[in-house]
Order: sequence, then C-alpha cells, then structure tokens
Amino acid sequence: MTDEVGPSGAFELLPERFDLWQKSLNWQPDAQQQGQFQRFYELILTANQQFNLTRITESSEFWEKHLWDSLRGIAQFLAGSPAASPFSAIDIGTGAGFPGLPIALVRPDWQLTLLDSTRKKVNFIQSTVQALGIENVQLLIDRVEQAGRHRHHREHYDLALIRAVASAPVCAEYALPLLKVGGLAILYRGQWTETEAESLNHAIEQLGGTIERTEAFTTPLTQSIRHCLHLRKVAPIANAFPRAIGMATQTPL
Repeated sequence: MTDEVGPSGAFELLPERFDLWQKSLNWQPDAQQQGQFQRFYELILTANQQFNLTRITESSEFWEKHLWDSLRGIAQFLAGSPAASPFSAIDIGTGAGFPGLPIALVRPDWQLTLLDSTRKKVNFIQSTVQALGIENVQLLIDRVEQAGRHRHHREHYDLALIRAVASAPVCAEYALPLLKVGGLAILYRGQWTETEAESLNHAIEQLGGTIERTEAFTTPLTQSIRHCLHLRKVAPIANAFPRAIGMATQTPL
C-alpha cells in the first residue's frame, strides 16, 4: 500500500483507468468528473484523520471498491440520455456517500436523496457536496424505517440503492416501501447463493416486489465476484411495512 499523502504534502492521485472504465462499463468520466473524483478522494482522506469513514484509502483500491463499484451498480443508466422527466433516487445507508455521490456526479439530471442515521457522516457529505459544487443532492438524517412511513418519502422514488447494509431480505424491506410502483431497487451484494435467493423470494412476495434479474460480474482489478440484484416494485406496499425500527433485522421476513 502506498502512502496517501506524499512527502510534499500532496495527495496521491487516483488512477484514471479510462481504458477500464470504457471496457467494463462502456463509459468513462470526462475531465471535470475525474477532477471531482480526485477531490472527493482527498476530502475522504482528510476526514478519515478525524473519524473513521472508510478503511479503503489506497488509491487503486478506492477507485475499484468505491468509485467503480458504485457506478457498476447503475451501468445500465450510465450512457443514457438526460432524464426526460424528473427522476428521483435514494441511497439508503449512504455512509461516506457511496454509491450516491459518485452517481450524483455522473448523473446531474437525477435528484438524489442520501439517507443515513449517523449525523457525523451526513455532516461530512454536506461539506463534500458544497466543496464539489453538487446541486442535485439532498440529505436526510433518519432511520430508513421512519423514512419509509413519511409521506414525502413513502412510494416516492424511481430508484433505490442499497449497498453493504444488511441481508437481502432486510434490504428489500428497507427499499421497496420507498419506491413508486414500477420503481427499481438495486441491491449491491458480494457472493450470492441459491439459499439467499430463496430467502429473498419469500420476503419480496410480501413487499409488492419481484426479482427482475440477478447480475453477476467481476471487478476489474482484483477479479472479485460481485452481484447486483434488481428488484422491481409491482404492487403498492402493504400498510404493515416497513415494520418498526429494528424489526427487519431481528425478525427477517
């Protein structure tokens, strides 16, 4: 692992990896977006000196496990035309801003809500949004169960993103109440098994959803296997969901 800050005090540069962006996603950042990725990386490293945002700080690892991974989840949308009508997405449990902030940078025509229950993380994201000049992000400090019952958020979003938060049935219970009928939830996962798929099928039957597809892929640097699960909201959510805070994890569907 290389030092994050060189002897001159300058931050290490993120690898541009234009060839890998293009080969793996049929897309690559422009010069402005690459500069914003670099600035975001620097802000993460600086904030990490005060409190732990992420253990992934080496430049190539950050590129693959945070930036590339965040955007791989929305690969189908990267080369799309600007949204013809308002398109709203929510990042559930955003933490240090993944996947929401990289997505906001490459899809400025989307409106993104970044949700987390930890104030210090949301405060960091707020300062980062200002530093990067991002105008299409709003922040929400709340528990996802409460957001899912709030009239401004329940069945409001076209897209819900949830990465490294909980088991798939729990993630489904968090995400589907926030989606409009017809909306899409993307669950970022590592390995994926048939047993997990059966558990998820059982859960989403109760949540008005269906598994539209399961996408397996390999990361471009470390050749790790990851998955994205695409859940489509096909019916209104029952009034029982989401359940009270903590119930989804204590008693998964």
